[in-house]
Formats: sequence, structure tokens, C-alpha cells
Amino acid sequence: MYKIIQAGHKNLQQVVFLFDQYRMFYKMSSDRIAAENFVNDRLVQQDSLIFLALKKNSAVGFLQVYPSFSSVAMQPIWILNDLFIDSSARQTGCAKKMMKYLQEQAKQRSIFSIKLATAVNNYKAKSLYESLGYRLNQDFDNYSKRII
Repeated sequence: MYKIIQAGHKNLQQVVFLFDQYRMFYKMSSDRIAAENFVNDRLVQQDSLIFLALKKNSAVGFLQVYPSFSSVAMQPIWILNDLFIDSSARQTGCAKKMMKYLQEQAKQRSIFSIKLATAVNNYKAKSLYESLGYRLNQDFDNYSKRII
């Protein structure tokens, strides 16, 4: 039903459309120009991997991971920063298929672990992640500080 691909420049507009929706889901204002610039920069600089879920050549979901490292494990890791499914494809198994595909890609590329965060009240996402074996990290408190 869904075909998962790694997005490239030819998929820019498909990713931008979903990325803008994703930002609005998190209460940000729509800004297609800024979204296009941001996604294009990620593709040009190759500092993230973006995967698309296609249904009949129409993009219905995307996820974006940022490569990083675990200093303690001395291994590469991926940080899953973004996962979004269009409302037309929710509750159809699309997100689960994307997550399983991501895990397969990580295994093929010898990625030590995938780390992710989601909103405290995003119960559907939490349920999905837990069903796939992700566990809430209770060993570390995560902090952040806005700089600009």
C-alpha cells in the first residue's frame, strides 16, 4: 500500500508540503518559503536523511533523522526529529511502516540506536513507539535552553 523512499531534490515540493503541515501541527504558522529553504538546505548539506511514504506516487508521510554519535558507546546514532503523516493516511499503518523501514535502514547502516522525542500529550505517537520497542529513558533528564 505504501512505498517508502529516501527523499532527494526531485521530492523537494512533496517534502515541503508535509513539512509545513507538520509545523502547523505543532502550532507554528504556515511558512512555505521558509519550509522550502530549510528542507532544501538539509538536502544540499546532506546533514539529515528524509524518508517519504508514497501512496500512488502521492506523498502522505515523512520522517527526518539527523545523524549523530554516542560518545559513551562510540557508535553512530540517529536522532528521529520529525515524523508526520497526512490526515488522509493516519490510522492506516503508514507511520508503523515508516518506523519499521527506518529501523531496517539503521540496521543496514550499522546505526547503534535511534533516539526520539515527542510531545508529552502525543499519546498516539507514544503508543506507536512503545509497540516497536522504544522505551522512555528514565536514566537521564534532558534539558534545553533557547539561545535565539
